[in-house]
Amino acid sequence: MSDHATTATATATATGQRILLEHVTKRYPGQEEPAVADVTLEIPAGSIVMLVGPSGCGKTTTLKMINRLIEPTSGRLLMGDEDVTSIRGDELRRRMGYVIQAGGLFPHMTVATNIGMVPKMLGWSRARIAERVDELLELVSLDPAQYRDRYPRELSGGQQQRVGVARALAADPPVLLMDEPFGAVDPITRQRLQDELLRIQEEVQKTIVCVTHDFDEAVKLGDWIVVMDRGARVVQYDTPERILADPADEFVENFIGSGAGLKQLTLTRVRDVELRSAVTVPTGSPAADAIRGMRAAGHRHVVVLDERDRPVQWLSERQLGRSETIGHEVDGDLPVVGSGATLNDALDTMLVSSAGAALVVGRRDVFAGVIDVETVMTAITKARESAGATTADAAPIGSTTGSGPVAQGAGS
Repeated sequence: MSDHATTATATATATGQRILLEHVTKRYPGQEEPAVADVTLEIPAGSIVMLVGPSGCGKTTTLKMINRLIEPTSGRLLMGDEDVTSIRGDELRRRMGYVIQAGGLFPHMTVATNIGMVPKMLGWSRARIAERVDELLELVSLDPAQYRDRYPRELSGGQQQRVGVARALAADPPVLLMDEPFGAVDPITRQRLQDELLRIQEEVQKTIVCVTHDFDEAVKLGDWIVVMDRGARVVQYDTPERILADPADEFVENFIGSGAGLKQLTLTRVRDVELRSAVTVPTGSPAADAIRGMRAAGHRHVVVLDERDRPVQWLSERQLGRSETIGHEVDGDLPVVGSGATLNDALDTMLVSSAGAALVVGRRDVFAGVIDVETVMTAITKARESAGATTADAAPIGSTTGSGPVAQGAGS
């Protein structure tokens, strides 16, 4: 498997399960052609697999047949080694998380009640549910004390989507299905939510299947990408690197679109480059001490951290000189990127930063270092030098009747 596909598994043990769709077909009455035509598709355990293709190609139908929101006309579905085709649909859905646009939250329920729905159905105790709610709100970077009793209408679109992800993970399912999860938010929020998903996946290592119409999003998030044509025909199933470097045919080339070389830059993550160090001080520190530390290190800014080592301010000497003590205020415009962000994302963030750089955070938003333009340009040069280099590892199983095996992996 490629470096892109193995980055997350190097930091956590996979808790997801392998999924196999075996000769799955969906026909609707009155339609000559099937919506999904005899698809066999393997989803490796602990991986993010992105389903992409033009509108109406059958990718969402394929996703919904995995949890049987849409019942297949024929074929089998396996989770791990278990054939789940014949079990009750509602039982299967309780074993899988499901995330849609805007989170799909119930407006009359609080955040805590929304998240605790499935655990309650499974008979968890109140204490266990409350503990799990707080744990998940922390995981999606929402303060439990501040958000657990709010209603969806009191949340921003991005916050609703985070709660939707938390609800999907509530019963600790091995599989997470996502249908255009970030399609209804603005570009900046979309980038942050993508980063958040990658950060969460580093911790939980679920098997994630995600439908998107955005190929850039597929490249950023996916360990593997399935490019589909009409009838959910699997045209190419491979790593983002190999699809960009070696498209299977003209259809894939056209779907990738122009600027494939630039898309290669989305394959390099912030965590893959060497970060700059920074002078850090806790909130409430004497400003004079911060200035002395900054001057001694030859830096022009000081990063202010809260009690959980999360960056809340990034102050210059001029700003520090305005008061004797550094306050506890949180700068809402702080240029922050996650360690799972791409170099393109980092550059976008730097463009709006007065410091010409960005603060990098890791798990639970803990400060990790600083990335600047020079660091990014060095990484871009290295990426260009190695562009087109691929590994020989086989992709998972992916085929459609009449097309032959598109990718044949070790699970075949």
